[in-house]
Amino acid sequence: MNHRMSEIRRAVFPAAGLGTRFLPATKAQPKEMLPLVDKPLIQYVVEEAVDAGIENLVIVTGRGKNAIEDHFDVSFELERILEDRGKSDLLKLVRAVSDMVNIVYVRQKEALGLGHAVMMAENLVNREPFAVLLGDDVIEAEPPCIRQMIDVYERHRASVIAIMEVPRDEVQRYGIIKGAPLEGGGGRVYRVEDLVEKPSVEDAPSNLAIIGRYILTPGIFPALRGTGQGRGGEIQLTDGLRRLLSEEQVLAYRFQGRRYDAGEKLGFLKATVEFALKNSELGPEFRKYLKSLILN
Repeated sequence: MNHRMSEIRRAVFPAAGLGTRFLPATKAQPKEMLPLVDKPLIQYVVEEAVDAGIENLVIVTGRGKNAIEDHFDVSFELERILEDRGKSDLLKLVRAVSDMVNIVYVRQKEALGLGHAVMMAENLVNREPFAVLLGDDVIEAEPPCIRQMIDVYERHRASVIAIMEVPRDEVQRYGIIKGAPLEGGGGRVYRVEDLVEKPSVEDAPSNLAIIGRYILTPGIFPALRGTGQGRGGEIQLTDGLRRLLSEEQVLAYRFQGRRYDAGEKLGFLKATVEFALKNSELGPEFRKYLKSLILN
């Protein structure tokens, strides 16, 4: 991993959602702990932050999310059993998870939206710019997607939203930006002029969709407090960002990499297949199995 030091020292992981798209699997298990081959979803995102040089993580949890805390905690009984049985490789794997990074947890008592979850971390980010990573989006990129965004922040000193191009007929599934390419941004950095949440195809200002990576300045907190509840009675991060636009510059960055939408069933299945094929242990046999299937 590339542990290059970063000016962005803290990352927030909202993980208090109910995971209704995966019921009944998520009735008693956090969606973030669903396994993508051999690691839970949230571990992929945590590893991205660590690889980007971020030192401290804030995970925003809710009721029934104790499994997340247990996963990143030390498991004395499991480690002792593995040690007694001479399974040193597995012991190293388990310890690597708990030794990965400093994590603190804050409870979101009510599921009042992504903006509200970010607000829960205000006292823990120390009035500094910080990253937000959503576990629904698993991104393969080198350097890591959030590292690419930190580099943009360090050049321009403004909040940065990750975006990707989507087919025009899918814009209603995303927040969409209206923006203009920034001079010197290599065609990947845009000055945001507006954000529209799930517009119709006719009303969408572009096909540049917001995905679950953000670098935010502390100005987002007063913007969110002044936003109030929006769609579904929730405090929407997109609404807070629109308010922030009136106070300071916000940039969007079209990242380089491959994004998997693990927040819905089909995307999760696609990610599982592709990550399994890339797995050095499972890949060859799994590829052989897939080729043997007779698909009608």
